[in-house]
Amino acid sequence: MKDLAWGIAATGGIARTVGAVIAAEPGMRVAAVGSRELARAQALASALDAESAYGSYAELCADPAVDAVYVATPHAQHLEVAEAAIAAGKAVLCEKPLAASVADAERMVLLAREAGVFLMEAMWMRFNPLIRRVAADPRFGEIRSVHASFGFALPYDPLHRLWAPELGGGALLDLGVYPFGLAQLLLGMPSRVCVTGSLAPSGVDAEAAGVLVYPGGRRALVEVSLLGGFPNSAYVVGTGMRADIQAPFWAPERVVFSGPSMEPEAYELDPADNGYAGELREVRAALAEGRTESEVMPLDESLAMMGLLADAQQSLT
Repeated sequence: MKDLAWGIAATGGIARTVGAVIAAEPGMRVAAVGSRELARAQALASALDAESAYGSYAELCADPAVDAVYVATPHAQHLEVAEAAIAAGKAVLCEKPLAASVADAERMVLLAREAGVFLMEAMWMRFNPLIRRVAADPRFGEIRSVHASFGFALPYDPLHRLWAPELGGGALLDLGVYPFGLAQLLLGMPSRVCVTGSLAPSGVDAEAAGVLVYPGGRRALVEVSLLGGFPNSAYVVGTGMRADIQAPFWAPERVVFSGPSMEPEAYELDPADNGYAGELREVRAALAEGRTESEVMPLDESLAMMGLLADAQQSLT
């Protein structure tokens, strides 16, 4: 198979980080960069040895040299870029959360399925080998409890994307996908959700804490905050074993398994197998196999998470 040629939509920090992983990954290359500011696109294209740079996302998506588009724009622009890429027949890897609203996410999925075009949320946590080890190890028995937190202090600035409602701001959409997502991966969707928290002056959620309740008393305790620092670690407790996932739990480099009848087992991450590489490899494998959805990060689970986060947001207003 020829090298997978990527187009990168946006030029912010995550675009640069993932772009560098693409450029270093065998069988892949960055073919083009798009931005609303041509100079920014040209600068990143030069840094990644990409052949082309465009001053609009529409031009990027129309480039015949591009096989797949990585959408790294703010949440509120995800639908616009994904819609153009899908219309052009390009595979789409879209940063988390999939969209700024449930309606936008549903629209993206509908368009991709109708066109038979690959679409996946870039939930790199699911592709981290240590997280996958936790999810797959049968020695946990029945998982009874998941605890996860993600928080840091961000000075209030109504123009910053995390504080601005028009840009899809708030702790839940940007940070919540990780602790809520870990619970979803290990326990599925809850039967009941109890959420508390507070709002910023702009109206977005500044912090939230939730108890996700599952049948039989299983539960997840999750916290997110833009007001203060949390441990940003996680632990998982099953009837047979426990896992302590070091910070940052969404991209851990070390996990320790322990239990009453076993010596602690520590596992370390091979840097070459970070979650960014894993999600990119999944796109390439899916295209080679003719798949339009990922089995690791299914679209239905992305939609379910959007609904869960929307319900959590609604409970704070």
